[in-house]
Amino acid sequence: MAEYYLSCCSTADLSKERFEQRNIRYICFHFELAGQDYLDDLGQSVPPETLYRRMSEGADTKTSQITIGEYEAYFEPMLQEGKDILHLTLSSGISGTYNSACIARDELMEKYPGRKIHIVDSLAASSGYGLLMETLADMRDSGMELDVLHGWAEEHKLMLQHWFFSTDLTFYIRGGRISKASGFIGTVLSICPLLNVNFEGRLILREKIRTKKKVIERIVEQMEANAQDGTDYTGRCLISQSACPEDAQAVALLIEERFPNLKGKVEIYPIGATIGSHTGPGTVALFFWGKKREN
Repeated sequence: MAEYYLSCCSTADLSKERFEQRNIRYICFHFELAGQDYLDDLGQSVPPETLYRRMSEGADTKTSQITIGEYEAYFEPMLQEGKDILHLTLSSGISGTYNSACIARDELMEKYPGRKIHIVDSLAASSGYGLLMETLADMRDSGMELDVLHGWAEEHKLMLQHWFFSTDLTFYIRGGRISKASGFIGTVLSICPLLNVNFEGRLILREKIRTKKKVIERIVEQMEANAQDGTDYTGRCLISQSACPEDAQAVALLIEERFPNLKGKVEIYPIGATIGSHTGPGTVALFFWGKKREN
């Protein structure tokens, strides 16, 4: 067993069981639903179907990042066990949690000289962040040393491709990401925005596509264009979705048809409360290893 802990935030959007199976530690973000505070604990407190139903009914949501004190309380027991830590945070293009984790690390390193806490800004989100953690767990399990694994994560994290589309613009309008006028026109014309995460870890609009059928086809075309080795891709592929499992399954079936050498079936997970509070229902996100993000 490795002499260090591999760790992330709950916003990596795998299942609780999957994190436990892969021996990946996680710390939870927070969110507020209709004025009540919850942990974003992988759907244990508020199941995804409940969250998205209540959002559709008009319940307000807010999110808050992990505090410095929470990071200290989370890291310290691992250090007390005499183990080092490699922790990856949610993208700094989305959240300020990376800075909080770094401050907590610096304070604890004074208290525990000789121990290591490596903090990596994943520049990733949702199950793409989860795919990065899965890959690091594979390498840890193969015997890779902590410092080598840390270097690999920093060097390769931008090769993780994220592509998203949404068929419901309500929460993009509510959050100010799309103007009310554009949102109204987009809804009338059945516009489905196609977005990806850029090299800064920010979500960027790439195309406006009419109809769900066309955007499903287009997101798979983006995988053909950007995956390692194109349609000969041999890595894992993950999808996350918010209350639209049929759309996610349609994307997965197309991918399995066109990428015969995938490592296993496409895995589908719910988008968790932190990311989902901003996207709302109707979002499908696709993740795979591919070309380095440079714009």
